[in-house]
Amino acid sequence: MNLSNYDALFDQHFPALLQRYQTLLTEQNYDYLVIPSGEPIGQYLDDMGYPFKPNPHFKAVLPLTALPHSYIVMTQQGKPELIYYQPVDFWHSVPEDPAGPWTRHVDIHLIDQPQKALPLLKKEGRGVLLGQSSELLKAMDFSAHNPESLVFPLYWQRAYKSAYEIECMAEANRIAAKAHNAARDAFYAGESEQGINLAYIKATGAMENDMPYGNIVALNHNAAILHYTDSSAQVFAEADRHSFLIDAGAQVHGYASDITRTYAYQQDNEFAEMITAMDEMQLALVEQIVPGKSYIDLHRDTHLRTAAILKQFGFVDMEPEAMVDSGVSGVFFPHGLGHQIGLQVHDVGGHQTAKEGGVTPPPEMFPFLRNTRVLEEGQVVTIEPGLYFIDSLVAPLQQSEHVKAINWDKIEAFKHFGGIRIEDDVVVTEQGHRNLSREAFAELD
Repeated sequence: MNLSNYDALFDQHFPALLQRYQTLLTEQNYDYLVIPSGEPIGQYLDDMGYPFKPNPHFKAVLPLTALPHSYIVMTQQGKPELIYYQPVDFWHSVPEDPAGPWTRHVDIHLIDQPQKALPLLKKEGRGVLLGQSSELLKAMDFSAHNPESLVFPLYWQRAYKSAYEIECMAEANRIAAKAHNAARDAFYAGESEQGINLAYIKATGAMENDMPYGNIVALNHNAAILHYTDSSAQVFAEADRHSFLIDAGAQVHGYASDITRTYAYQQDNEFAEMITAMDEMQLALVEQIVPGKSYIDLHRDTHLRTAAILKQFGFVDMEPEAMVDSGVSGVFFPHGLGHQIGLQVHDVGGHQTAKEGGVTPPPEMFPFLRNTRVLEEGQVVTIEPGLYFIDSLVAPLQQSEHVKAINWDKIEAFKHFGGIRIEDDVVVTEQGHRNLSREAFAELD
């Protein structure tokens, strides 16, 4: 990321963000708002803690993801305050002195002990807490804690990304694309899942705990486990290397990328042809992304296109419409088309009906669809069709009315491939879309 460009984009981004919060405080008659970064969680009967993950509300305001025991305090007017915890500690790394374009927009108070935050937090009037409470915060007399009248408008607005936020996500895609290529090369070099995962992490220049989610690095039949994170050290002989599915991202200033690719070890077999067909289908879905498009309709179209591939390759002898309406396509494509993405990988508000709240659930036949909102300019969503051979889902078809339409021998022959998923992060633009993931891979090429 160009540093000067980042500075300018943040300077444009932050005033609009602050105005949004201060307008809500004024409208709802709250005098001040406290947003804790969160506290490390200690392991039971041990002196070690779990990896620290910040309160998403905290990193929504400032790009600080490794700053526990800290707080943002906002009032209806003026600069926010940041209570910045910088302990004296020789056991662990200490946060560096505050630096970056964000420092121009806040008044900073340095503290070296958590309890020193308390007098700085106490303000006159009605206060609201946004995030998790703690022993220290119990001494505060808040008028409200995560009130829906405040969080619902914030969740709703998080779907619409500023130029700064989109650039953070574009950079997260660039980092991930480079690491995906390293993982692909490790696969073709015969590495284990563990070796491939290490190659990916090394290429990001980060640590495993810095990933936005647990990397899915799946060889062969493990690709049929949708959230597989076991990372086996088993090295397969060349004759036993069949497929590789990787679902992994990166983070920049708290904003995530989420990319999936699938590879065949042999390039001259039918599974490789299926990957090509799925890739072409995924790109055709992305081409449909324009403001006003129903994500639910796009998901149904994904089922129709997946069903067409199942018929084309001789797995199911049914028309695509019949496959979708009967639920047969859902056996092979059981998850949703994608989700909102941003500060969280599966970002909030995907089922929210309006700024004020409400829930628009997914259709009954598509229960795992994470996004039911109409696409609008500024939203960033993932598009991730999949096709899998999952024993627990396929087996019930043997007792169904469709048993004779299924090519059981072929399904059995393809189970060792596991499955296919192709995923990109896509921005909805004024006239159409911008595919951050494909852009990132193209830059490398």
